[in-house]
Amino acid sequence: MDADYGIARELSDLQQLRTLYQPQLPPCLQGTEVRVEFGDATTAADASGAHTIRKSFPHTYGQRLAHFLRATAKVADAQIITDHPAVRVGVVFCGRQSPGGHNVIWGLYEALKVHNPKSVLLGFLGGSEGLFAQKTLEISDEILATYKNQGGYDLLGRTKDQIKTTEQVNAALNACTTLKLDALVIIGGVTSNTDAAQLAETFAERKCSTKVVGIPVTLNGDLKNHFVETNVGFDTICKVNSQLISNVCTDALSAEKYYYFIRLMGRKASQVALECTLQSHPNMVILAEEVDASKLTLSDITKQLCDAVQARAEQDKYHGVVLLPEGLIESIPEVYSLLQEIHGLLRKGVSADNISGQLSPWASALFEFLPPFIKNQLLLHPESDDSAQLSQIETEKLLAHLVEKEMNKRLEEGTYKGKKFNAICHFFGYQARGSLPSKFDCDYAYVLGHIGYHIIAAGLNGYMATVNNLKNPVNKWRCGAAPITAMMTVRRYGQPALYPATVDLKGKAYDLLRQNAARFLMDDVYRNPGPLQFEGPGADARPVTLCVEDQDYMGRIKELQEYLEKVRAIVKPGCSQDIVKAALSAMASVTDILSVMTSPSSS
Repeated sequence: MDADYGIARELSDLQQLRTLYQPQLPPCLQGTEVRVEFGDATTAADASGAHTIRKSFPHTYGQRLAHFLRATAKVADAQIITDHPAVRVGVVFCGRQSPGGHNVIWGLYEALKVHNPKSVLLGFLGGSEGLFAQKTLEISDEILATYKNQGGYDLLGRTKDQIKTTEQVNAALNACTTLKLDALVIIGGVTSNTDAAQLAETFAERKCSTKVVGIPVTLNGDLKNHFVETNVGFDTICKVNSQLISNVCTDALSAEKYYYFIRLMGRKASQVALECTLQSHPNMVILAEEVDASKLTLSDITKQLCDAVQARAEQDKYHGVVLLPEGLIESIPEVYSLLQEIHGLLRKGVSADNISGQLSPWASALFEFLPPFIKNQLLLHPESDDSAQLSQIETEKLLAHLVEKEMNKRLEEGTYKGKKFNAICHFFGYQARGSLPSKFDCDYAYVLGHIGYHIIAAGLNGYMATVNNLKNPVNKWRCGAAPITAMMTVRRYGQPALYPATVDLKGKAYDLLRQNAARFLMDDVYRNPGPLQFEGPGADARPVTLCVEDQDYMGRIKELQEYLEKVRAIVKPGCSQDIVKAALSAMASVTDILSVMTSPSSS
């Protein structure tokens, strides 16, 4: 099996053309010098968890932000690195494959070779299992030739296993030590980068010289925070799914007799469902975050859908398209509680066949109410993070079944006088994961690979590569690195971790959805973005959610630092009394406001 990794692919004409595309680099990554400016020490976004995070990560908490600078930047205290000794770097795919992952490796490899041709990049075969077993493939130009700008993770293979247990962490440390790695680059999402932070801390504690670097790559788009605007793969996944959804919308409008219920990937967050809705304009989307915030029950959701079907029928419309995130099922309060009971019994060793008889009375009643196919799916063993196997639970079929049942009831009672309700269900889960990456994801991943090297050259440990200003052209991107601990919060079991970023119901993207929800529901304003474009109109399109959200956090931090420097330059011994008074008054006011905003009672 290992022999299959890294072999030359047989490529179509389009794939061959894509291998010739050379992603751009922002000015700050060009040349052979690494120019880095360090900002202030970081803290936790959630002040209430800062003490716990600091205690858990004493060696890597509170590290400074890093900004990489273009050659023309005039920064007095910038660190300019001109000496680049040969280094040995390992790279591993963790988590589910996401379009663009190969370009991270390409960018990292090119950066290594540009700065020192003797540097070596080792890819671990089969994900974290390959890391533990020290199975490697040395990356070369020949090996990369048919993987540039291509989808999948088949260059090295992957695993969704975590690097979590003491045994696994020790195996990773042993591999890095034995292979004499100067750095280990982990490509993955929320869980993988949490593991990267823990590895970095453990390596520092044990005085292992290997630096650990994280790269934000996940199709779910849920590794978002102050420092990370979006993830590699999210743009591609949403564009490919949006075309499929739009095709279904056109089919629904043509036949005028079916309701399509489409479940989309995304785990606990509904980022993919929201983005695809804004791109393709289906009639409805039910976000897990809405259900959770409003504590909507299964009955509430069914009624909401049936009322929409009935309202459309009154306009002689008997078709429609409904999007559902795969995490929706866990957001329904009574179903979540049922799952908790089931998982608790499974952990105790109770077999699936005997679980129904050991449920509490209310849980048993709900379980018996559900159709047989859903019962069997709810009985599946949970994932390693204790969540349900969301990709295996057919929420779309459950809701279609309940809506059909309720519409038939209304028909019999005479409260609904339209045609019979007909539903067709789809799960768009695996169709987009292996897609050719979009032009944006090709560029973004390649740039992140280069940043990975810059982080290594700067001697940083426990950092994630970041790019800000992503909605603008590549030459305006701001590249940097942020400590992973600065992105952590403390929630489940009191353990610091990166957690999936759910849809912000107060954010601009969600507000855009709400502004258009009534029009989407009734007017059939379906929009087809078409297939992925690599040239011409649409090739440079960014995710809608990225464009409407104002996320340039790192840019604002830098701007604030510049203002503070200006204050220092103006308010010096010898300046006028009026200037000192004005500065004191302004600073006192700002300090008072910020103290209130950061106090525990205001959060």
